[in-house]
Amino acid sequence: MEKKISLIVGEEDQNTRVDTFINKHNKEISRTRIKNLILDKNLKINNQIVEDPSKKLLLNDNVFIQVPEPKKTSLKPFKYNLNIIYEDDDLMVINKPAGIVMHPGAGNYDNTIVNALISYDKKLSTSIGDELRPGIVHRIDKNTSGLVVIAKNNPTHENLSNQFNKHTILRSYQLLIWGKLRPSVGRIETFITRSSKNRQMMEASQTKGKKAITNYETLEVFENKNTPTLTLLECKLETGRTHQIRVHMNYLGNSIVGDDKYKKKFKKIKDIDEDLNNLLIGLDRQFLHAKTLGFYHPQKKEEMIFTSNLPHELDIILKKLRKTK
Repeated sequence: MEKKISLIVGEEDQNTRVDTFINKHNKEISRTRIKNLILDKNLKINNQIVEDPSKKLLLNDNVFIQVPEPKKTSLKPFKYNLNIIYEDDDLMVINKPAGIVMHPGAGNYDNTIVNALISYDKKLSTSIGDELRPGIVHRIDKNTSGLVVIAKNNPTHENLSNQFNKHTILRSYQLLIWGKLRPSVGRIETFITRSSKNRQMMEASQTKGKKAITNYETLEVFENKNTPTLTLLECKLETGRTHQIRVHMNYLGNSIVGDDKYKKKFKKIKDIDEDLNNLLIGLDRQFLHAKTLGFYHPQKKEEMIFTSNLPHELDIILKKLRKTK
């Protein structure tokens, strides 16, 4: 059902951004959703259409925004065996393997997690984002594995989106990088922006883009005459930017094993155990796994934390590294 919101600006809200103002007085709708609605010409201030989410408000301004009815999805169902860790009437948590993308996009409109979700539950549809991303609150890359939460209705989607925007979601990843980090525990804080050289890639910047914060901790260092120096890390995200961990590791000069976008592929690594070399060279994904996901359940009003084990193709590399120590 279409929703209409009408608000009058009081003294305490004058000179506030319109997207912030609407979000403050209607917590069910996330800032991201409000921004998209404004860009799609659903906002009027004093009966004039406004397309700028950062528009500052004046005292007694009449703010009116329409929240349209959900669009009917036209996506094809995809028969795929989803690994569902948890499910209730409002959401589900899935353990995504590497090799499948989250939602339809250029070149792949059929074989995605979204298509698989529609095959699993034809009623699954929310109006957040657009019709190609029903239920998708956040994403992990195609060649990253691990935990993702899916919303099954609009109130849940809005609430979870707000938790992500406020950076209150617990997200920790395990990854294997080339070399080792000094200090062994630290915090990386930069901006992340689209690469000027390759529009499909992102890059760290000190001056432009969106703020990105990654906290890391060294779990294990592998270093001897038969092993190139490799480090198992745990990273906890304070923000969720595109390719954030991959970009931050590349920024430090310690790219993730198997990441062919932010590090060139090796054909042979010098002075290395042959079996280990084959495992590293043969890895057709990055060694990056979304291991822990925690959030506040929008309806049950309780904290929920989920963990998942490293998939076999990553675990076997760690076991081999530990044997060569």
